Amino acid sequence: MSNTTLILLGAGSSSRFKTSVKKQWLYTDEIPLWLFVAEHFNRSAKFEKIVIVSTSDEIKLMQSFSGEYEYILGGDSRQESLSNALFGITSTYVMVSDIARCCIPADMIERILEARDKGDAIVPILPVVDTLYLNNRPIDREETKIIQTPQLSKTALLKKALDTDKIFTDDSSAIASIGGVVKFVDGSTKAHKLTTIDDLQKLSCLKAPSSKTLTGFGIDIHPFQRNKKMYLCGVEIDVDYGFKAHSDGDVAIHALIDALLGAGGMGDIGELYPDSDDNYKGVSSQILLEDTIRRVKSFGYVIGNVDMTIMAQTPRILPYKELMRDRLSSLLGIRKNLVNIKATTAEKLGFVGRKEGVTVYAVANLTYLNWKRI
Repeated sequence: MSNTTLILLGAGSSSRFKTSVKKQWLYTDEIPLWLFVAEHFNRSAKFEKIVIVSTSDEIKLMQSFSGEYEYILGGDSRQESLSNALFGITSTYVMVSDIARCCIPADMIERILEARDKGDAIVPILPVVDTLYLNNRPIDREETKIIQTPQLSKTALLKKALDTDKIFTDDSSAIASIGGVVKFVDGSTKAHKLTTIDDLQKLSCLKAPSSKTLTGFGIDIHPFQRNKKMYLCGVEIDVDYGFKAHSDGDVAIHALIDALLGAGGMGDIGELYPDSDDNYKGVSSQILLEDTIRRVKSFGYVIGNVDMTIMAQTPRILPYKELMRDRLSSLLGIRKNLVNIKATTAEKLGFVGRKEGVTVYAVANLTYLNWKRI
């Protein structure tokens, strides 16, 4: 179907899902949901191209999974996201679906494509089988339909229909509003949309996430600076010098952030919190760690354990080790026994041995969130 573009919408915040992870980042085996859906469509039909709409943070990570698709920044609403995606599309037809509708049968996709010449919008539907009331009065359920996605539209007509301030809940409503012909085809009960946690039990096409452990390594180095407070692992150290840095310079937390980002394939601390950005000038590294943890969890990962080696000739680390473990345990949301901190000197060698700064090495392990246990 070379004259058809597929748009997959996934820029929503998953507010009704009510978990720390965005539903598009739930994993089936080792594949996030958005990629599982894209690959299924790619196998089921031939598209001119496949466009995935998401947020800026997600697009960056998505690109590391696959360069086969085009990624577009979404908007504040479904309609705005769709309009952004439609802007550069020149194919005759466009098929639009939600990433959250992740178990669409291949024959349903085929039915929609085969009916493309029969209307301006081709829409899969389900019959209503229960009694319906409107304003406390029963209505004829034979006159009602449950609308599903994906929906196929004539591209030019859909662009025209969406060029308005009026908000539509789906593509067919927009097409119908300007007099377009809407053609219905059979949908499928298997094409259930993932909206709440309870919906996970209705999606038989999804496998449990892989039990694989992902490991990341981080290292950071900072020189000393006089007349500045020193923080290590979020704990204030009783000395009259701190670390020269754009932020508060907590070299241990910086190494830990890089380890967490490394395990998730999410880049490094300089990409997320650049020292050229004044928003991070003097900021507490604990705030950066909390934001990193939020990102890690939203992308479907669970923090397993962390291990850290602090190489310092000065200050002495031993008196603070348990406080450091307590603080990191609280920040990471894991038990204290899963936070290990080791300390060593440099045997008076190098800049660390000359008491000019501190080096920290960190390792972090992540696993995929097992949504089967939610």
